[in-house]
Amino acid sequence: MENLTNYERYPVKLEDKVEDLKLDIYDPKTDSIVEKNIKDYQGKRLVLFFYPADFTFVCPTELKDLNNAYAEIKDANAEVLVVSTDTVFSHKRWIETEKLLEGFGIQMVSDRKWDISDLFNVLNDESGNSERGTFIISPEGVVKSIEISTEPVGRSSDELVRKLHALEYVRTNPGQACPASWNSGQKVLKPGIDIAGMVAEHLDK
Repeated sequence: MENLTNYERYPVKLEDKVEDLKLDIYDPKTDSIVEKNIKDYQGKRLVLFFYPADFTFVCPTELKDLNNAYAEIKDANAEVLVVSTDTVFSHKRWIETEKLLEGFGIQMVSDRKWDISDLFNVLNDESGNSERGTFIISPEGVVKSIEISTEPVGRSSDELVRKLHALEYVRTNPGQACPASWNSGQKVLKPGIDIAGMVAEHLDK
């Protein structure tokens, strides 16, 4: 399938600042279509959660899982938008018919022109769908985390929430780092020559 977008920008990479984009959104809470911009979310983290398509199989399990974690995401000073190349009308009907999505309250972006999926390099040119990708954008508009998964494998909202807390910690504690599987309240690392080769001893203190 030919890529119909006229964007000539390079795909977004880690630590890139995201340009402003117009977002066409279906809001299931108000049952309305709204327009927003990426810049409307500055001051908090924005998670763009791309999924292949409405009326599919793994996707509703992911969105249910995400909706269950929505309060925790907001408590972490973050907002999340789910994104696919479906229309806002498809989003509405899917929410109304899929029992797994009863009570779903997260705003749903329609990327019908493929601009957003193309910019974030998750557009499947053959199907016209987005790949399964999660991007965390900092309060300053910088990409801080990228996760892209093969289509048959769903993602975990627990890991997303963990990353949000870790990103907030390192943002507010410059020079420190969070080790593998770190959760709030656990020990952190302060990288330096004094602990090179002795990380285990440092974490055991």
